[in-house]
Amino acid sequence: MTTTSTLNDGILFVRLAGDLIGSPDTDQLLQSINTHLGEDHTQCAVDLSEVRYINSTGIGVLVSLLTKFRSRGGELVLINPAEHPKKMLAITKLNNIFTVSPDDATARQQLMPAAN
Repeated sequence: MTTTSTLNDGILFVRLAGDLIGSPDTDQLLQSINTHLGEDHTQCAVDLSEVRYINSTGIGVLVSLLTKFRSRGGELVLINPAEHPKKMLAITKLNNIFTVSPDDATARQQLMPAAN
């Protein structure tokens, strides 16, 4: 899995590609996010459009990230989940917990009122 992070308008955009299935990739992702949380960034958008496969460990990481941001008064939005992640979110009923955006612009609009 590859992970890239950028800050734009106070929102952390994280782009994932590959399989979100466990260590060491999930550890690297959590470490990267924790670094940004330490810098007081509380709004995050995670792009799942290039994630081919996600298992229960990957789902657990997403829930952990959501909890981290919400506990700091922030929010996490998922951007355009690919087919398999979308199915997993539906099966686990987490599609009712996560905010899902079709693209970066919509995610930004959903997060901007909180970022200001």
